[in-house]
Amino acid sequence: MQTIFWVALFIIFYTYVGYGIVLFFIVKIVRIFRKEQAFESNYDLPSVTIIVAAYNEAYCIEEKIANTLDLEYPVNKLSYIFITDGSTDNTPEIVSKYADIHLMHQPERTGKIVAVHRAMQEVTTEVVVFTDANTLLNKKALINICRHFQDPSVGAVAGEKRVQIDDSGDATAGEGFYWKYESKLKAWDSELYSVVGAAGELFSVKTSLYIPVPVDTLLDDFMISMLIAQKGYRIVYEPDAYATENASANTKEELKRKVRIAAGGIQSFLRLMPLLNPLKHPILSFQYLSHRILRWTITPFLMIFCFFLNWYIVIVLKADVKYLVVLAGQILFYGFALLGWIMQSQSIKIKLFFIPYYFCMMNYAVFAGIKRYLFSNQSVLWEKAKRK
Repeated sequence: MQTIFWVALFIIFYTYVGYGIVLFFIVKIVRIFRKEQAFESNYDLPSVTIIVAAYNEAYCIEEKIANTLDLEYPVNKLSYIFITDGSTDNTPEIVSKYADIHLMHQPERTGKIVAVHRAMQEVTTEVVVFTDANTLLNKKALINICRHFQDPSVGAVAGEKRVQIDDSGDATAGEGFYWKYESKLKAWDSELYSVVGAAGELFSVKTSLYIPVPVDTLLDDFMISMLIAQKGYRIVYEPDAYATENASANTKEELKRKVRIAAGGIQSFLRLMPLLNPLKHPILSFQYLSHRILRWTITPFLMIFCFFLNWYIVIVLKADVKYLVVLAGQILFYGFALLGWIMQSQSIKIKLFFIPYYFCMMNYAVFAGIKRYLFSNQSVLWEKAKRK
């Protein structure tokens, strides 16, 4: 019984902390034998199309357009497509005022990925950059992304997501902390071999490698990038190309977003099983299992299992003091999470409570996401989470 407990506890630790530690030391060793990548200063940048899928984004679309048109890149190599399918506000009318932007619109709402597939039929450039309508990019984002394509092994480039946290003091403060940690893991993943999937806020692919994913795909950005990785190309991470967005409006909105991501994670796991073949993808399989699959599958269940097994070992088996110390640590951690939940509606700025609460909320979302995907038929037409 004790052996099972320690194995379960190790998997939990490895999933959220241990993989980062292992990755850190592996990358340190890799740096000894691998030269730092040098970009050619006279590299002929590829032609690029920026695609923005905007559904009812009238509240932010003008700011997005201004930001997009202000990006640094050779003008003769840059095209813009904004697709506003299904929008019932005046998003299409706002976009139509800009002659440099190719507006695509149809009244039916069929989902983001259907709209993206439709936009891709209009693309004639070498590279496509996808970015969300509610994010703002830094001026050199395109240059910093596209310089990576001088390496023929690179099939996709993932930008960095930055979450703008205000001073409201609610539990969404954990979102910013989570993305900072995720960004560091992505940087190390990329340095070792490849990022494990790109986020829709900002990523780019070679047009020739784009594979239309099924229209019921929930995490289309993740699937598009991972199908390119499955073909043997790398997804590299570029922290100097970043998309900034506000945090979720509140923890309820963030939970809604996490649940649909978890549902999409299970779908992606089932559809990308070949990536877990270490004979074909030795490094990527290790990264995919460690960074994604454990979080999306067994680890949240092991957290509950470990907590109750720890009680059993202490109370029934009367095990030695180290089990009591571990149990006390678990009780303290979940107690902090409970306090974070209680204070979520209060403007009390104590991250000591908010981060454990956010962590527990993320893991609860996995249960809810699995249930929704298996039994409730999560729609691709999900409602967007409101942001601050």
